[in-house]
Amino acid sequence: MGQVAWKALFLSLFDYKTEKYVIAKNKKVGVLYRVVQLSILAYLVGWVFVVKKGYQDTDTSLQSSVITKLKGVAFTNTSELGERIWDVADYVIPPQGESVFFVMTNLIVTPNQRQAVCPEVGRTEPLDPQTPAKPGIRTDRGHFWSNKERKDERQSANIPDALCDKDTDCLEGEAVVAGNGVKTGRCLKDKGSTRGTCEILAWCPVEKRSKPKKPLLGSAENFTVYIKNSIRFPKFKFSKMNVLATDNESYLKTCRYSQEHPYCPIFVLGNIVRWAGGNFQEMASEGGVIGIQIEWNCDLDKAPSECNPHYSFSRLDNKSAETSISSGYNFRFAKYYRDAEGVDYRTLIKAYGIRFDVMVNGKGAFFCDLVLLYLIKKSNFYRGKKYEEVKSSSRKSLSSPTLNGNQSPEQLGEL
Repeated sequence: MGQVAWKALFLSLFDYKTEKYVIAKNKKVGVLYRVVQLSILAYLVGWVFVVKKGYQDTDTSLQSSVITKLKGVAFTNTSELGERIWDVADYVIPPQGESVFFVMTNLIVTPNQRQAVCPEVGRTEPLDPQTPAKPGIRTDRGHFWSNKERKDERQSANIPDALCDKDTDCLEGEAVVAGNGVKTGRCLKDKGSTRGTCEILAWCPVEKRSKPKKPLLGSAENFTVYIKNSIRFPKFKFSKMNVLATDNESYLKTCRYSQEHPYCPIFVLGNIVRWAGGNFQEMASEGGVIGIQIEWNCDLDKAPSECNPHYSFSRLDNKSAETSISSGYNFRFAKYYRDAEGVDYRTLIKAYGIRFDVMVNGKGAFFCDLVLLYLIKKSNFYRGKKYEEVKSSSRKSLSSPTLNGNQSPEQLGEL
């Protein structure tokens, strides 16, 4: 039985097969067949070629550079700083004009900090001025605070790791978790209090906690930012900028971005926040992050003037969590000084503000080789220029010696 099966299989290798076509004289089947054919054709022509422009070659490797420059001046009058003028050198960080920039709109200032020993939090009464300091450590133990300083301390949020009942709760040399310094080994208590706070070696006095209820630089809503964006599609060697090409030197000094002036990249900060769905004054108090998206989707078969930037704006931080402990955007920095005795001191600033992230992307599309190589009269010529045939030196090349592939489109059009 097995030999017969193997023999049949072997003989079948020499069989010749041909297809048989059956023509069904049925109108329903014929109509369905043509509908399927037309549907496929309509999909290829309508969707692939017309809608998606499948005949075009694309370049998504967009090269981009962004330069930003802010303008605006504000005036403030505070107890810590007095009367002060704020310009771009004060409130813009970093100053280089990059694609990500921060505008300070609110701040907490702690002036005259010096390296010394002081309580971490919660001092409401002056400490005993006779308490000896550790050798080599500056101290403010004999300093009797004003009523304002005591009020600031009452507003300080307790730091759990700094709370203590006795000196052994403050292990010497241990950093305070989420605190401002290193424990000295002493537990400091107010008069009549059973609990106290650890003494620390730090920049003293420690940072103030009270923040202005209204943003100190709320007038930044009227400041402007110049966003210069240069893009290039390397595949097609196409470059463009988002700035109007004009000889009028006053244009950028007077114009503002709008739908009527898409090539005036001067934006009012308040407008940017509003277009992103936010309220500037509310956002300026706690800070936040705004995204500025620039889209360059260009059909390069059309004139260069048809390749235009499109802007969109969005809030990138979680605006629904404004009441949570993680809302807003802030960071700290300090300005350092040296007194007449050569001792360093500093002013600590906790800056709240709005960070702007400028993001650029896009796609360039151009007439692809499919049409050039196969669907026009001179397709043979273009194929000859695209694909060079390499032959041995003993045989003559069939390519024309007058064409080197470097002709301009105008020269090719004359052929």
